[in-house]
Amino acid sequence: MEKVVSGIRPTGNLHLGNYFGAVKSFVKMQDEYDCKFFIADWHSLTTHPKPEDIRKSAKTILAEYLACGIDPEKAPIYIQSDVKEVLELYLYFNMNAYLGELERVTSFKEKVRKQPDNVNAGLLTYPSLMAADILMHKADKVPVGKDQEQNMEMARLFARRFNRIYEVEYFKEPESFHFNDKAVKIPGLDGSGKMGKSEGNCIYLCDDEKTLTKKVMKAVTDAGPTEPNSPKPDVIQNLFTLMEVASTPDTLDYFNEKWNTCEIRYGDLKKQLAADLCNLTRPIRERILDFQANDEYLNKVARMGAEAARETAAKTLAEVRQIIGFK
Repeated sequence: MEKVVSGIRPTGNLHLGNYFGAVKSFVKMQDEYDCKFFIADWHSLTTHPKPEDIRKSAKTILAEYLACGIDPEKAPIYIQSDVKEVLELYLYFNMNAYLGELERVTSFKEKVRKQPDNVNAGLLTYPSLMAADILMHKADKVPVGKDQEQNMEMARLFARRFNRIYEVEYFKEPESFHFNDKAVKIPGLDGSGKMGKSEGNCIYLCDDEKTLTKKVMKAVTDAGPTEPNSPKPDVIQNLFTLMEVASTPDTLDYFNEKWNTCEIRYGDLKKQLAADLCNLTRPIRERILDFQANDEYLNKVARMGAEAARETAAKTLAEVRQIIGFK
């Protein structure tokens, strides 16, 4: 069975973009692949979170993973910092990584632009830590978005370089992977093309109905169509895209018809969209609250996940140390 590894940084709650872009696929993958999912708390240190935020965020993401349907008996879920072997492999990859290639990574250059006062070594070496996360388990496939594709290429580069330097065929080159032919891209409520935490345009899975409705009612719109059957501008298409994942086909057809006849009322559309999104997220939110209230179970899941991950990691690291020349 092919191995799949994927992680997410604990920088807050999961939003609809995470859910439709990745987590729903994770739930399907666990029945078809040998999966390991992790919460990348070491990666989050690049933004200097407070200690209490790290602990709270890891617990939050774990509860949300479970609420979305990941079964820890099928797919272990572990917290990255519970698997210390990753750090040693990270060190070895850093020894074979070069400053120029790390500085050329697009995500690093973007972070430098956005946070010029916090350009730390962790940001620079993010690709080698990501490679350690993946190659430690000898993953065949890694579910990633387009924004991580260059980091995936770096992981493949580190695998090839290790094999070449030590004249072995040890690490395989993992593939980027989408469960569906086309990944679902959930737009933001501010008219932008992508829902994201840093943009502040998210609907979170844990949002209560009042909060969710308020967000949708504030979504960006325009003055409305002036000609029948005219193309929708991006800010309006975003609302229809959300409706495609949350509403019934009849509801979507109704508002498309209202748009095409220039009779659309955005207030009505937003109210319907908010109600449908509430129906979609309500059962997930209720399960999140149930899991968050059960510390004993969350700790058990994290402990089971760490044991499964460390079993693989310890074997890989022992072999890597022998290849490099350490006793």
